[in-house]
Amino acid sequence: MTPDVDLTVRPPGHHILRDRFLAADSRLFNAVATRDWPGAHPLLPKLSRAANHGVLWFATAAAIAATRSPRARKAAVRGVASLALASATINTLGKRSIRRPRPVLDNVPLTRQLKRQPITTSFPSGHSASAAAFAAGVALESRGWGAAVAPLAAAVALSRVYTGAHFPSDVLVGAALGVGAAYAVRGIVPTRDQLPPPGRPYVDAPALPDGDGLVVVANRASGTSDRVRALRDVLPGAEAVECEPEDMRAELEKAAAHARVLGVCGGDGTVNAAAEVALRHGLPLAVLPGGTLNHFAYDLGVEDVRDLGRAVRQGEAVRVDLGHFSTGDTEGHFLNTFSLGVYPELVRERERWEKMVGGWPAGVVAALRVLRSDRHPLQATFEGRPRPIWLLFAGNGTYHRLGFAPARRFDLADGLLDVRVVHGGRRPALRLLAAAVAGPLTRTPVHAAVRVRRLRVDGIAPGTLLAYDGEVTEAQGDLTLRKIPEALTVYRPVPMR
Repeated sequence: MTPDVDLTVRPPGHHILRDRFLAADSRLFNAVATRDWPGAHPLLPKLSRAANHGVLWFATAAAIAATRSPRARKAAVRGVASLALASATINTLGKRSIRRPRPVLDNVPLTRQLKRQPITTSFPSGHSASAAAFAAGVALESRGWGAAVAPLAAAVALSRVYTGAHFPSDVLVGAALGVGAAYAVRGIVPTRDQLPPPGRPYVDAPALPDGDGLVVVANRASGTSDRVRALRDVLPGAEAVECEPEDMRAELEKAAAHARVLGVCGGDGTVNAAAEVALRHGLPLAVLPGGTLNHFAYDLGVEDVRDLGRAVRQGEAVRVDLGHFSTGDTEGHFLNTFSLGVYPELVRERERWEKMVGGWPAGVVAALRVLRSDRHPLQATFEGRPRPIWLLFAGNGTYHRLGFAPARRFDLADGLLDVRVVHGGRRPALRLLAAAVAGPLTRTPVHAAVRVRRLRVDGIAPGTLLAYDGEVTEAQGDLTLRKIPEALTVYRPVPMR
């Protein structure tokens, strides 16, 4: 019987290079195993166990998010998302592709070894991938938090060799895959550094090095006490007034009477009220996000007190447009959005449930109740034709979507209204979903989107609900929407290059 002949063509030196690499890997592993590491024994095995199933990183993410900084929360979420992608990749592809056995533990002191030895294959290290993915994800969103987490991630990676669970190459490749996972997540959901700088054009505003001349009115109902205290630390000369929602307009008027700069801390509805007062008194506006969503502040580029403090100290500001609506004898401004149809009803329904179940659950309950109820679309004349309309949305500036990231505005002075209309018909929920994923300037039987400077909608029944920046009121008849270009000066830090 003829013996089998291996006819596989391999590059010259294929086995030699592989054997040399594995030999060097083993020597480095044994060097770590036989070396005395003062102070490492009480820490590294415990860290290695704590990182099982990502428990250490979930706890770290919770601690970062607990600081209540928007940037910190985003960093924590990005870190967890990167970890999840890395873990899924390692467990489904990595360990099944190269079935490398675990190291022999003869040279590893018994006191270092894990009580429960891993039974999966050795290459690559899942713990190292998760640690690197989490640290890199956090760092891509916040360099400060990334620097704080990096030593912990490095210690976990080192612990896998120290305890004998992995060869050094397992750890290095796992860490590289983890960093790659973080960058893959960034490709899907861009980080703040990747986004175009919002707000145009830049203008000079009063520079207040200590905050002297800045009067900030804070909505106590939004839980702004912590932010007000942080503001006093950053701008000790600033004056801060906390009040109840029903007193906001009166306090804003009092502040505007003696302030060089009018400041506000609260949600979008509170900021809307402050913008109207600042516009009437000809004052620049300083916005400290203090609500649930803070669309205007975040689109402006102000995420926390450090951003605002830097802008106020340096006198960095931009001019932004205002949206204006008028219906009958009622008129007002909007910084973010104006809407008719389903959304105002959803806002009103959410307010009913909010005190009972909290903010986000109330939104879910409201959406289910409104979309499942037996109601008819709004009847109105739009673009000269009578139409049934489920939703008319007008944004103050064009909303863009990057990848799967939420819609944002990158230019708050583009002079345009971003108008989206969801036509009436069957299945409003599906129509609204189709409109949500569609981009600007699209037209379908379900959805139309245009960018205009002015819009008129006739035939609206009096008493129809409308919403602007989260506030709800009633229409008094025909509606006109228009832009007021570069109407307001607002502080925002100039992006550092």
